[in-house]
Amino acid sequence: MNTAEDVVVRAAEKADMPVLGTYGAMLISLHHDWDPARFLPPGNGTPDSYARWLESQLGKDVVILVAEHAGSLVGYTYAGLEGFDYMTLRGPAGVVHDIFVDPDRRKEGIGRALLQATIYELIARGAHQIVLSTAFRNEAAQRLFAAAGFRPTMIEMTRNFE
Repeated sequence: MNTAEDVVVRAAEKADMPVLGTYGAMLISLHHDWDPARFLPPGNGTPDSYARWLESQLGKDVVILVAEHAGSLVGYTYAGLEGFDYMTLRGPAGVVHDIFVDPDRRKEGIGRALLQATIYELIARGAHQIVLSTAFRNEAAQRLFAAAGFRPTMIEMTRNFE
């Protein structure tokens, strides 16, 4: 069995984008499966669109990390520093937007390694608070985040009108 000790976490590069596009589409699909009335569905072009968008973020003041094992990518995170946000009633913070681990590699500590590296990078860039959100039905992620010291602070509620 592989472990997170076998995994290298590093900054994402342009060459990583095709795999990260696929992972982004899988992340969208996972959320859509949990709640199709709330989350957008993936389409045939989603992997390419997500890869192009993520590539456009390279070189900006964001954190995009990948987990690599034996030359293959097995996960990624996308985060950044944000200023005051009066819509969410918070001050400047590091915000973790995406964390994804290849479904075949879950429960190996890769998500924890990615999260810790992302936290470290955000703190190194000046974050004094880090926030994230997770899908209500994503209990595994909630356990990971709680084990890393995060606490619940908000609950998003959605109502659809048709």
